[in-house]
Amino acid sequence: MTTPIFRPLALAAALALCLSGNSAARATGANAATPVFDVADLDAGVSACSDFNGFVNGKWVAANPIPPDRSRWGAFDALAEQSLDAQHVLVDKADAGADAASPGSIEQKIGWLYRSGMDEAAIERAGSAPIQPELAAIDALRTRADVTAWLRTAFARGENPGFDFGAGADFKDATRQIAYAEQGGLGLPTPDYYSDDDKSDIRKAYLDYIARSFELTGVPAVQARAKADAVLGIETRLAKASLSRVELRDPKNRYHFVSVAEADAAMPHFGWAGFFKALDVPVVDGFSLSQPKFFAEFDAMLADVPVAQWRDYFAFHAIDDAAPYLSKPFQEASFGFWGRTLDGQPEQRARWKRVLDAVNHGMGEGLGQLYVREYFPPQAKARAQQLVDNVRNALKARIEHLDWMSAETKAKALAKWSTFLPKIGYPDNWRGWDGLDIRPGDYFANMRAARAFNNRYDLDHIGKPTDRMEWHMTPQTVNAYYSASTNTINFPAAILQPPFFYADGDDAINYGGIGAVIGHEASHGFDDKGSQFDGAGNNVNWWTAADRSAFDERTGRLVSQFDGYAPLAAHPDKHVNGKLTLGENIADLGGLATAYDALQAALVANPDEAASKIDGYTQDQRFFLNWARVWRGTIRDEAQLVRLNTDPHAPAQYRAIAAPSNLPAFAQAFRCKAGDAMVRPGDRRVTIW
Repeated sequence: MTTPIFRPLALAAALALCLSGNSAARATGANAATPVFDVADLDAGVSACSDFNGFVNGKWVAANPIPPDRSRWGAFDALAEQSLDAQHVLVDKADAGADAASPGSIEQKIGWLYRSGMDEAAIERAGSAPIQPELAAIDALRTRADVTAWLRTAFARGENPGFDFGAGADFKDATRQIAYAEQGGLGLPTPDYYSDDDKSDIRKAYLDYIARSFELTGVPAVQARAKADAVLGIETRLAKASLSRVELRDPKNRYHFVSVAEADAAMPHFGWAGFFKALDVPVVDGFSLSQPKFFAEFDAMLADVPVAQWRDYFAFHAIDDAAPYLSKPFQEASFGFWGRTLDGQPEQRARWKRVLDAVNHGMGEGLGQLYVREYFPPQAKARAQQLVDNVRNALKARIEHLDWMSAETKAKALAKWSTFLPKIGYPDNWRGWDGLDIRPGDYFANMRAARAFNNRYDLDHIGKPTDRMEWHMTPQTVNAYYSASTNTINFPAAILQPPFFYADGDDAINYGGIGAVIGHEASHGFDDKGSQFDGAGNNVNWWTAADRSAFDERTGRLVSQFDGYAPLAAHPDKHVNGKLTLGENIADLGGLATAYDALQAALVANPDEAASKIDGYTQDQRFFLNWARVWRGTIRDEAQLVRLNTDPHAPAQYRAIAAPSNLPAFAQAFRCKAGDAMVRPGDRRVTIW
């Protein structure tokens, strides 16, 4: 239910915020360290008005090739590498002190979890043994009743074979948490991977990987291939009944409330009442069976797919899920498909980095407590709040002055704005870890225990009030998100640092960085999805028909703009999907415009800084320079092809240029003229919020 602006990356050391004062003098003085924006990175041979991304980022990209253990490399990835070192210090310290730590403490559990993942000798000795009991239980399934019983067992411990299940705020009453059953069960990235001719090579590689997974557990090659065919057959049927990523952007395709009796009538071969009992979930008045067509097909498959094929499907996904925590042959097979084939990544990352990812996955908020204690002082929250307030006030002013929206709808938009809840840095109340059993020498068992524990934590929300203060992203994550169901904007501690924010940076740099992030998340409340929820988090229409029509016309122009971008020279027919990326593109445009307004307000209060230049660039220019710098980077063709199908964010190079090209302030700042590539003509210029 969240809308991050970036795919989550790892933590980095956060800097405290300093939001006022003439920081330009500090940043450029005789004793200044590395400048907050190094103009030597700019490419004087490229016109800012023709290719702003090339002007800002071209030299850096040319000098910074993608490392072999990465599928992409850019500002965020470089930050992630630095942050991994910070995390490494924390987990090494926890490991060294775990045996003497207070029994059951976070430090002990994180230390033992990390230690178990780094114990390669024990993992290699175990081979496939850790997964064999589960495979034996699957192999014992003989009847259709056994299949449904297995589904209940698997879901109870946090596995999701066939579909997804969990808690979420009720779309019609966001004050309460209900159960959601949603389409899932696919291995390949999107449903079209199972049918498109141009993805046949990926399907073949996936089939090979499935067969190899079976072989690693002792299945002969011929039988392994037959099992792989069965797995792909089941997934292909599920894919044909699944909605596309674009269709899932529509809230009406994510919510279909039914009673348990109605669900049982729609799926007579499944038995929802028994499912909820097995999971110990208090579903009384009903739940969301979110995609009825998908679940009708799933029920039909329970009736007509041979049990032997279900065994193959369950077994493969058990092996695939476990592979990162098993011996090297499993890890290498998994990386061979998911990393090398899908993302084009030549090499696996170092062992400690992969284990650290697992620690974040299993005990992320627990590690966040250690991170905040070490890297994020309490006063930083108060300082960040000032900048958030400044940008939010600028958004309010923009809504008040919209010339395309009626007073009636505008009043409701402002009512929603007034209920925004910003959350900064880390939770006020940390979740507990009592009951999670972590041991020093069993990596697979530890990760399975963590998954079951986190699954129980999620399921225990069902039937309870929604907690707006709860976080769905860890403090050490370099990211931010908006939640429509709680109407909250959330900024983890790790994003409050360079290149987003500099304690000694000028206002322009900071508003072009973290200010635009804040504006982005706030604008999500009014994007194509967020605009369908009110300030209380309910999916209701608060628009007049005429205003919604005007909104759709403007967003349609943004769709067309991004549909025109083709990021891969080797695949000129592969374009950005403007509908898939619409929400993020609206947020980029609204966020950048809002942050620019907030900068102007800040400069009014500081006229000396407003009139000054730093390294020859005005405050307005530096604002846009930092916006573009955030998006510097490159990505391997294989990974970009996957993301064109799956990622609701446009490729980074277009995020650097798309929003500025719609803003007259950019053209004025760099003296661009009509006809320049970075100046969209009036009939194609997009203004929304």
